[in-house]
Amino acid sequence: MLPAGPTGEGPAPPGCSESGDDGKNVEEKSDINSAALVGNEQVSKVTDNGDLSSYVSAFIEKEVGHDLKSLKKLDKLIEQMTENKMQLEEQVLTISSEIPKRIQNALKNAEESKQFLNQCLEQETHLVSSINSHLLTAQPWMEDLGAMINQIEEIERHLAYLKWISQIEELSDNIQQYLMTNNVPEAASTLVSMAELDIKLQESSCTHLLGFMRATVKFWHKILKDRLTSDFEEILAQLHWPFIAPPQSQTVGLSRPATAPEIYSNLETLFCQLLKLQTSDELLTEPKQLPEKYSLPASSSVILPIQIMLTPLQKRFRYHFRGNRQTNVISKPEWYLTQVLMWIGNHTQFLDEKIQPILDKAGSSANALLEFSRGLMMLVLEKLAADIPCLLYDDNLFCHLVDEVLLFERELHSVHGYPGTFANCMHILSEETCFQRWLTVERKFALQKMDSMLSSEAAWISQYKDITDVDEMKVPDCAETFMTLLLVITDRYKNLPTASRKLQFLELQKDLVDDFRIRLTQVMKEETRASLGFRYCAILNAVNYISTVLADWADNIFFLQLQQAALEVFAENNTLSKLQLGQLASMESSVFDDMINLLERLKHDMLTRQVDHVFREVKDAAKSYRKERWLSLPSQSEQAVMSLSSSACPLLLTLRDRLLQLEQQLCFSLFKTFWQMLVEKLDIYIYQEIILANHFNEGGAAQLQFDMTRNLFPLFSHYCKRPENYFKHVKEACIILNLNIGSALLLKDVLQSTSGQPPATAALNEIGIYKLAPQDVEILLNLRTNWPNTGK
Repeated sequence: MLPAGPTGEGPAPPGCSESGDDGKNVEEKSDINSAALVGNEQVSKVTDNGDLSSYVSAFIEKEVGHDLKSLKKLDKLIEQMTENKMQLEEQVLTISSEIPKRIQNALKNAEESKQFLNQCLEQETHLVSSINSHLLTAQPWMEDLGAMINQIEEIERHLAYLKWISQIEELSDNIQQYLMTNNVPEAASTLVSMAELDIKLQESSCTHLLGFMRATVKFWHKILKDRLTSDFEEILAQLHWPFIAPPQSQTVGLSRPATAPEIYSNLETLFCQLLKLQTSDELLTEPKQLPEKYSLPASSSVILPIQIMLTPLQKRFRYHFRGNRQTNVISKPEWYLTQVLMWIGNHTQFLDEKIQPILDKAGSSANALLEFSRGLMMLVLEKLAADIPCLLYDDNLFCHLVDEVLLFERELHSVHGYPGTFANCMHILSEETCFQRWLTVERKFALQKMDSMLSSEAAWISQYKDITDVDEMKVPDCAETFMTLLLVITDRYKNLPTASRKLQFLELQKDLVDDFRIRLTQVMKEETRASLGFRYCAILNAVNYISTVLADWADNIFFLQLQQAALEVFAENNTLSKLQLGQLASMESSVFDDMINLLERLKHDMLTRQVDHVFREVKDAAKSYRKERWLSLPSQSEQAVMSLSSSACPLLLTLRDRLLQLEQQLCFSLFKTFWQMLVEKLDIYIYQEIILANHFNEGGAAQLQFDMTRNLFPLFSHYCKRPENYFKHVKEACIILNLNIGSALLLKDVLQSTSGQPPATAALNEIGIYKLAPQDVEILLNLRTNWPNTGK
């Protein structure tokens, strides 16, 4: 309920001006509550500031003001303030009663924690003293125990040492017993176990034990190897090993055919026993290695039985190709290279049919023929490494050696399947000094070849000039010979082991291309005055052919791999911009791009010179045609038959003769570019110099159209289906000039009345005009003289 008024009376009657309705009382109460709340907040602030009286005055001024009617709010305001005061007092009493209890609890907890901490400290002191006392008591025991543990560990090491010695001696005794009972297979197996123990001991620091183990392995390995080698060589001798004659003439020396199975059985037994000695042989024998400068790939030793089989061939090789023998001629590397290839070929069948099954049965991954080839290859590599320094500065001998080595490598890989990842002759040729010499000699002989090919009488004649199907490119002999030279160089270096060496040869090829381009340019400049001559055209065909072939090579997988290698080198050296690196990586450019761009520029310059030459001749022949009296020619109705203008004959004859001449001398792609460039210039010339420079009556316009559409355009119909599409200006000008009067007047009105472009363009398109602008069409219409007299 709302509180009573200040006088304690009930609500005033409805007509009274000093009393309000219920809604008004609710609003007043809410205002008073708000004022009270705000007042409480402000009281606290004012009290803090010590200016309570001024606050009270301001508060009453705000709530009551100068309106006496507002005094009725005082009762409600006092009541509300009283309630707020009581609430605040209750809160103060509650807080004042709870705080002491919290403080007492906190003090109690702190006291208990203090007591607990003191107890812990006492316990810690007691434990420390107990531990110190125990450590003092146990110290002598610990010292005694440590000494005993050290003794035990020492004894264990001695015991382990003795066990190893015992194990080694046990294996050694077993081998001895097996040999005494002639049980060689078991002796070989036991030696394998001993060699495996040796490998396990490699990380040990017991040098004496290692030495004892290695000496024992070496002792028994030598005995077993000598014994098995002797027996193995006897079996090989019975088979007439090695086979010096070709496979067709080989006769295995078996006195009685019935003994052949026994011989091959013994061969297999001894081969397997020798194979077991491979582990110990690798431990004891250091494989022969050439100096590090040759960068040979790492590889394991040739398996022991194959080493024994290679021994007689190695003796023969060293006998014939070392020392002062007549067969050891430094200028004849083909002798020993051919001999090695013959040996591989002679023994391939035996190794594949007899030895490889033994290896497969024994579970070995070795390839008999490959192991045999590797052993012989080492002889060749040693021989090359010894001979190359002696002939390094004799160009002819060195070049001959390289040629023979490359032929040897090609047959070795293609015929005998020798992998390129194994050590081969290319590693020897890749040695820095030898490789730089090879590059120098290659460049020298290539330049000599270029000199001879350009000075040849047939340099500019195509080898296939009489064979139409083959001679599409009309390639002169010098260009074809040059590209063959580059192709041969590619074949020579593509099997080099490292990408960096291949890239150096690629740079040599690019230098040669650039040198050949310069030579062609020099010859071309001598022929500039006869730019339509046979030699000039041959040079242009040569440039086009080289550019085309290089573009084809750029997509070859070999050169794409070189491009990737070059990208890695450039990225490491920061020799290219990020844009260029991106183009190389995305295959947008190729390793030959620089050369192709230079050749294309030269080709464009030469074609432009030819086009300009023919165009000058055509302009000279068209002088009389330009001066034709187009204004006074008879109309088509006045002539029985339309005929070519006599003044156009020199122009068309000149054009025809030059087109026929260049069609015969240039290849198809070049000639196509030539006539299209010529037509472009000719179209502009006829349009500007003949059509725009004259006025035309009806007969003159008809004659011009006849000359163009029935005579000029057909000259090019042999080269394309719609030649008029290449003469857009001339064709559309003829359309405008030959429009009938009505259409011409209508078109003229449309062009003059339409300020916007689309209506005019649509009108022009309807009559076949797409190239010429509306302004050009207006000019052409003004060139007509056959307008009707309208009196304007």
